[in-house]
Amino acid sequence: MTLHISTAPCCWGVDDVNNPHLPAWQQVLGEAAQAGYRGIELGPYGYLPLDADAVGSVLVEHGLHVVAGTVFDNLVDPANLPSLLNQTRNICALLKQLPAIPLEPGQRFAMPCLVVIDWGHEERDYAAGHSDRAPRLAPDAWRGMMAHIRAIAELAWTEFGVRTVIHPHAGGYIEFADELARLVEDIPYEVAGLCLDTGHLYYAGMDPVQTLRQYADRVDYLHFKDIDQAVFDQVLGEHITFFAACARGVMCPIGQGVIDYGALRELITEIGYQGYITVEQERDPRNAHGSLRDVAASRDYLSRAGF
Repeated sequence: MTLHISTAPCCWGVDDVNNPHLPAWQQVLGEAAQAGYRGIELGPYGYLPLDADAVGSVLVEHGLHVVAGTVFDNLVDPANLPSLLNQTRNICALLKQLPAIPLEPGQRFAMPCLVVIDWGHEERDYAAGHSDRAPRLAPDAWRGMMAHIRAIAELAWTEFGVRTVIHPHAGGYIEFADELARLVEDIPYEVAGLCLDTGHLYYAGMDPVQTLRQYADRVDYLHFKDIDQAVFDQVLGEHITFFAACARGVMCPIGQGVIDYGALRELITEIGYQGYITVEQERDPRNAHGSLRDVAASRDYLSRAGF
């Protein structure tokens, strides 16, 4: 079994490109390599330049390759579709200009992929982790979001050969078990796969091991996170947004939280998952001075755990 452990700029607090406290992207790539990673995601649209020469030279300098790009935006609003497609086109064009990543034996689709996440709804952001009180989309709005996802996936695949994976995310309109089940009914696997994230599954009240087993035949990509249970219990009792909870430290280095990575290792072996797993730990970028320490700790733990 071949597994490659990568990381992402969110470990340095990079989730909103308009945040004035973000570290330089060159620093993030350098520290990712220093921590022992050989792969990294692009992060939110516009964080890394859309200039393949500029990005490529820094990747080569640090021995890194890009494993995924991300569309992290409002997938519901019909008026946002042109922006979604523009982001898709620009991200995929950049991905295809960067060095190719060999397809591993048993891996379903070559990397890099395009991770698609719904985001940008205050009513859901404040309900992150609370399935019982989170509003659900009306049927027409849900169908519109599914149509937007299909349009993104079709563009990425037909024009660039980039596989789209859909990421259920705390604070978006694809978060909870019922929404994940509805998603896989409405988006055929030939259109797009899943990127399941252990931290977001747990945050949404799902068991990461059980859920990964349930959807194993739809999963093309994995994100690994861990959750500090004490902080999680605190923030779920407050009126707080998801990233405010992350700034409080709800996400912690892998192996230091509540998620059972021994059981996940056994399951990944059982289902024969091959390819790429990306470590994430959302945080406030003003605390990015601790990122190198934490991503190194996560990488070391996963190595000891057999990943």
